[in-house]
Amino acid sequence: MKAKKVLILVNHDVVIYNFRLELVEKLLEDGYEVFISSPYGERIDDLVNIGCKYIEATINRHGLNVYQEWKLLKYYKKIMKQIKPDVVLTYTIKPNIYGGLAAKSLRIPYIANITGLGTAVENEGIMQKVSVALYKAAFQKVSKVFFQNEENRQFFVNNKIAIGKHEVIPGSGVNLKHFNLLEYPSSSIVEFVFISRIMKEKGIEQYIEAAKYIRANYPFTKFHILGFCEGDYEEELNSLEKEDILQYHGMQRDIRKFLSTSHCTIHPTYYPEGMSNVLLESAASGRPIITTNRSGCREIVDEGINGYLVEQKNSENLIRKIEEFISLSHEQKSEMGLAGRKKVEREFDRQIVVNAYLKAIDEILINKKTTNFINER
Repeated sequence: MKAKKVLILVNHDVVIYNFRLELVEKLLEDGYEVFISSPYGERIDDLVNIGCKYIEATINRHGLNVYQEWKLLKYYKKIMKQIKPDVVLTYTIKPNIYGGLAAKSLRIPYIANITGLGTAVENEGIMQKVSVALYKAAFQKVSKVFFQNEENRQFFVNNKIAIGKHEVIPGSGVNLKHFNLLEYPSSSIVEFVFISRIMKEKGIEQYIEAAKYIRANYPFTKFHILGFCEGDYEEELNSLEKEDILQYHGMQRDIRKFLSTSHCTIHPTYYPEGMSNVLLESAASGRPIITTNRSGCREIVDEGINGYLVEQKNSENLIRKIEEFISLSHEQKSEMGLAGRKKVEREFDRQIVVNAYLKAIDEILINKKTTNFINER
C-alpha cells in the first residue's frame, strides 16, 4: 500500500526538533513519509537521520517584503505539486499564511498551529488589518486550527477567522522524560536563569535591571543568561559579565545542565507568546518560575504555589517577587518546584498534543477516503 505523505512547514529547524519531534517520530513509526520544509539549521541533519525528507526553504521571519512573500507562496505551491502530500502541517506565522494559501489553492487538507500572534497582529494598526485579511484568506478551507492559549483563539473568534475549526491544546507540551524532575540544588548561592532569544520584548532589560539591584543587595545570588542575541545586547552582556553582575552563556543546545544548578527561571517577556516552552521545561524539571502575567505564561503558574506572576515591563515588581522568592526557605523553594512538576504532568504532557494531531490527521484521511469513494461511485 502506498505510504501516506505529510508535509511540515516551519520557519526554523528548532521549531520541529525541539517541540514536535515526538509527533514526527510517531508519524514515521506509523508508516508516513514525512517531508520538512525549513531554512537549514543543525537540527535538520538529525531529522533526516531518523527518516525525514528535507526541502530547503528561504524565509525572512521578520521582514515584510512583498516580492519575498510572493516567492514563498510560489515555492510552497511548487513543492506541494511535487510531493502531493495527503496533509500539510504548518507552524508559525508565514508558513501558516502562505502555506495555507498554497494548500487551499491546490485543495490539499492542512492543519495550522498558532504559536503566538506576533507583535504585528497583537498591536492595533494597519499591520494587524493586513494580517487578519491574510489569515481569513489562508484559513478559508483549513481543516483544523490549533491554538496554544485561549486569548489567541478569542482573537480569531472576534475577527471571524476559521470559525468552527478551532481547538486549544497545551502549547507544544513538554517531554516529561527528556525534562525529568531534577534534584533541587542545595547550594547556599541562589541562582537565577533567563533562557530566551535576547530581545527587548522578551524582557531582557527588566531582567538586567533586576540582576543589578539584587546582586548589589544580595551578594549570595547569581544571574545567568542563555540564548542568542536578536537585539544589540551582546556588548552590554559581556560588559555586565566583567562587572560580575551576570554570566552570559550564549546559545545552548541543551539547557538541562543549567536548570540542574538553577533555583528559579525568570521569564519577564511581553512578547505575544503562544505558550512558553521555557516555562514548561523549567517547571517539568522542578524549578519555580517567575514570569509575566500575560497569556502564554500565566497558564503555567499557580501564584505562590509553583511561581510568581509580575506586571509587564515592570522592573520594580520583578525585583519585589525575586526578593520574595529569596526569602523562602530551601524547603519552600523545593516544594514550589515539585508543585510545578505536578502541574505540567497534569496539564502539559506533550503526548496530549501528539494525540490531538494524530486524531486530526486521521479525521482528514477518513474524510478524504469517503469523498474519493463517493466520487468513484
